Amino acid sequence: MAAKSRKTVARAAPGLSQGLSQGLSIVVPLFNEANGLANLHARIVDVAGRLKAERELALEVVYVDDGSRDQTSSIANALPQGPLDIQVVTLSRNFGKEAALLAGLDHARLGAVLFMDGDGQHPPSLIETLVKRWLDDGYDVVYTAKAHRENEPRLRRVGVHWFYALINWGQRQKIPEDAGDFRLLSPRAHGSTSWNVWTLIGFSIEGLTSFTVAPLRVASLLGLLMATSALLFGASMLLQTLLYGGDVPGYPSLVVGLMVLGGVQLLMIGVLGEYVGKLLSEIKARPVYFVAEHSVKSAAETTKESAKSAASRAAE
Repeated sequence: MAAKSRKTVARAAPGLSQGLSQGLSIVVPLFNEANGLANLHARIVDVAGRLKAERELALEVVYVDDGSRDQTSSIANALPQGPLDIQVVTLSRNFGKEAALLAGLDHARLGAVLFMDGDGQHPPSLIETLVKRWLDDGYDVVYTAKAHRENEPRLRRVGVHWFYALINWGQRQKIPEDAGDFRLLSPRAHGSTSWNVWTLIGFSIEGLTSFTVAPLRVASLLGLLMATSALLFGASMLLQTLLYGGDVPGYPSLVVGLMVLGGVQLLMIGVLGEYVGKLLSEIKARPVYFVAEHSVKSAAETTKESAKSAASRAAE
């Protein structure tokens, strides 16, 4: 899918103010990807060579090592640049995928940015399709989405569906369901996912509290529902006493009512606490990430060195 070009006003990210004609920066966050990084880079280099030959498009890849505990950083720094420049941004610790993406965006130097995962789920062959949508069809934003989730557990599919339903509730601009960072997923090339149930729940809470007030609306509706239920329950007990002379149950109804109301109140306090915590983080204005190392290898310099070596050999 693709979002058609529109006239908008937005703050330009660092490195994006020189226009789209400069080329494409491919941002790849990495976390413990030492086993498959060389193969992924070879596939990106292959695509970059075709884009450079067919479209004369300048390319660079920005690898962001998000605090990996293996040899990811050293392998990334040793990768050959080929027809595209290579930046390796090593963060001081693990800040999370979103922070790594931001670090890559901040260090991108060319006109457009493409995000893709570093574990092989996002096929580099689709880069040409996205570039075609951008250059030939005139789209400013191009994204892909999962065709289906049949290979995932049913509980996870239901949770994802309700997550998108909640985050899009009452929003003018809807977030497309099943849209990812690269927007189209194939089986991963190696290893297994580092996301588990608890990290997915934390990610969902982060997304909901960052982009929507839907949880607060749910809290309001739940409070209204509880108040209405209490009113109806009270009315039913009054009618039972006046019309039928029945005894009103005391202890059980009191305990159940207190437990329900107490649980709802604690839940709502927790929801409010999430938003207060967001405000506190914004007020502190702390950096999203810290860079430990940053290296750049230019394809142009390699070309010059190769030309000089060829000339020296010819002179000999």
